[in-house]
Amino acid sequence: MVNVLARPEMRLSASTLLASDVMASPPVCINEDASLYEALVITQARRIRHLPVVDQDDELVGLLSQGDIAGAHFHAIEQQREIIEQQIQERTSELVEANEELKALSLQDALMGIGNRRAMEVDIQFTHSNARRYHRPYCVALLDVDFFKKFNDHYGHQAGDEALKKLAKCAQKAIRTSDRLYRYGGEELLLLLPETRVEDAVAVVGRVLSALEAESIEHCESTFGHLTVSAGISAVVRMEKNDGLQWESVVEEADQKLYQAKSEGRNRLCWQLAETPLES
Repeated sequence: MVNVLARPEMRLSASTLLASDVMASPPVCINEDASLYEALVITQARRIRHLPVVDQDDELVGLLSQGDIAGAHFHAIEQQREIIEQQIQERTSELVEANEELKALSLQDALMGIGNRRAMEVDIQFTHSNARRYHRPYCVALLDVDFFKKFNDHYGHQAGDEALKKLAKCAQKAIRTSDRLYRYGGEELLLLLPETRVEDAVAVVGRVLSALEAESIEHCESTFGHLTVSAGISAVVRMEKNDGLQWESVVEEADQKLYQAKSEGRNRLCWQLAETPLES
């Protein structure tokens, strides 16, 4: 319009010149029920700053500026982003909660494929109660990988995980069907042997140590040159109904014998019987 009015021949007729005579033809308009995204695309594609809005009868109902459209669009994007983030947070919280519930319900250690610590506590409590009620024997063995930190440091944690898997497989093959194997923590396993006297427990654990030795997993940082385990056994011979012995004490005795096996050179087992230590 400014360019038209600047022409010398148009100055005298400016008062009689109609706007329709100089407007863009055809005008770029957008219907009022079009989306904000469509309006943004049109203004950017046509490089126009203002976009007339018309109704179904092509009557003008309003005007959109490019700045208004862009601002509204980015605001919509921000709102949607916040909604998505909120949904992600809510979903993440739900997933964390569900994962914790699954962990609580799980009976198996994910890495080693044997019973986990929580399942072990339930099983040993039940075994201990039955041993007291029916005056039956049982044994607990703790097995710990020798120089496992050195193994991880030298070969890497992935190799360490693979070694623990092989240990679990060796142990499962060596034990009896009535025995139960659990991951007690880290590289330490707990073997629960119900209805078992100490001499039988020694034989079973001895087979586990031999099976791992036969596997011959290289461990150059060990004095033995291959992966080995030490073990401690605690045996409950007979309990009366009013006996105050708790299963935690039985495990503690097995742990003490494990420590003895470690201090005596590793790659061996020691055991405890009726509060009296026996030589291995």
